[in-house]
Amino acid sequence: MPRLFTGLEIPADVGQTLSNLRGGLPGARWIDPENYHVTLRFIGDIDGVSANEIASMLFRVNRGPFEVTVQGLSSFGGRKPRAVVATIVPSRPLIELQAELERLMQRMGLSPEGRKFIPHVTLARLYDASSQDVAEYLSVRGWFPSKVFTADRFVLFSSRASTGGGPYVVEDCYELSRRNAVRSAP
Repeated sequence: MPRLFTGLEIPADVGQTLSNLRGGLPGARWIDPENYHVTLRFIGDIDGVSANEIASMLFRVNRGPFEVTVQGLSSFGGRKPRAVVATIVPSRPLIELQAELERLMQRMGLSPEGRKFIPHVTLARLYDASSQDVAEYLSVRGWFPSKVFTADRFVLFSSRASTGGGPYVVEDCYELSRRNAVRSAP
């Protein structure tokens, strides 16, 4: 039974910049750069028939390419930090793509995603990291010049049931093609 999710891949040059921020935080388990991604919709453990139906349905998405901006670092978890993440600026095309994927998954019978969509790239999972250590790490490494890339496809990833961080496998990819996208007025 595969564990599936949709997401955006992170280009190698952006991944290299993010990987240079690794280290210097006790209790962090750093994600390998080849596993960096932006999760659009977690699907979960799905049987093979449902996985095939989902993969086929995703071809219906009809959106154009868009720019993605990676801007700074933050953490999730508040007083009990659980992850260090690179922040993704929540642009309209990104939010609309994620919302469309959410609607498609609900049409397939999946429960609505329980968490608000906060676009990010997980860089490290935290185990027993103190909020003070995380604050100090972010004060030193939390700012870097923004990185921008064009998302010209999204992918269906699979992962094995493990303690987060990959490895992730691209099961299928879905082009974001301008030929089908609605053009906005100049």
